[in-house]
Amino acid sequence: MSEDNIEIASEEDDLFEHYRIVADKGQGLIRLDKYLSLHVANASRTKIQNGIDAEAVKVNGHVTKASYKVKPLDVITLSLPEPPRDTEIIPENIALDIIYEDEVLLIVNKPTGMVVHPAFGNWSGTLINALVYHFQQLPTGRNGEGRPGLVHRIDKDTSGLLVIAKTEFAMTFLAKQFSDHTIERTYNALIWGEPKEESGTITGNIGRSARDRRVMDIFPDASQGKHAVTHYKTIKSFRNVTLVQCNLETGRTHQIRAHMKHIGHPIFNDTTYGGDKILRGPSNGSYKAMVTNLFDLLPGQALHAKSLGFVHPATRQWMQFDTELPENFQTILEKWEIYTNNQ
Repeated sequence: MSEDNIEIASEEDDLFEHYRIVADKGQGLIRLDKYLSLHVANASRTKIQNGIDAEAVKVNGHVTKASYKVKPLDVITLSLPEPPRDTEIIPENIALDIIYEDEVLLIVNKPTGMVVHPAFGNWSGTLINALVYHFQQLPTGRNGEGRPGLVHRIDKDTSGLLVIAKTEFAMTFLAKQFSDHTIERTYNALIWGEPKEESGTITGNIGRSARDRRVMDIFPDASQGKHAVTHYKTIKSFRNVTLVQCNLETGRTHQIRAHMKHIGHPIFNDTTYGGDKILRGPSNGSYKAMVTNLFDLLPGQALHAKSLGFVHPATRQWMQFDTELPENFQTILEKWEIYTNNQ
């Protein structure tokens, strides 16, 4: 098969890869699982079979079995967890806030300030370092390699819920739901100002800024960036700031942070997107002192992954999880409420 017949598109934020493979005109009949294990790099036959069982593999748009015989010009699509890319992860005895666990997955409430996986500048103290200490043989890695159990991630300075897979099948099954955008993800964010509408939808392609690769920009041209949709609604207004609920239809890097800046309402204390400055209200006196103190209370942006819903890989039942806002986030809301009531 020529390389032109294989397309790979990797999601930056959901940690799985999409493949589209077109069988050659002269392709002989061969089992689907064997065919894919020969043509997809870093994917064992077991991982391929898990993908087929999780209905993450389709032939000509239809779910099929591992025994299906690939024919000439068949179009095969699949979504699989990314292969390991890091050589070693050192286990670290870091406490985890686990709010649910069973044989195939767990739900972790990540604190603000914790990086999800090791990368340049953050090789220790991450969620993955903790996971490889507390759990053995998580999928996509052995002996501390790869990104064990990781299906998705949230930013270092965003707190909240993450689902971690404990088996290869669970990882593939969950990854498919992220790929299909059927995972329910609800965030709470404190933003500067008041949106004109109490609820709405933000649509705008997201991609890395040409000026600063650490920042995501919104592109009006559909040929740039990746399609991104965020739904929001007001929970409570404090006039100068507003607590909103955000639901992700897609899951792009910095999606809520970039989208909120795009509509003129950066997230409170978001240093990357300009929310760490006074954007509403007076910029001096007691108000300035209050806002500065609130910035100091919060180590990162006021954004929390509050709820998470998905179909369980084993029971096939819908599961929904929710967590309270971090204590410092709640304190900031209380301070804003007191200020608003005294005006």
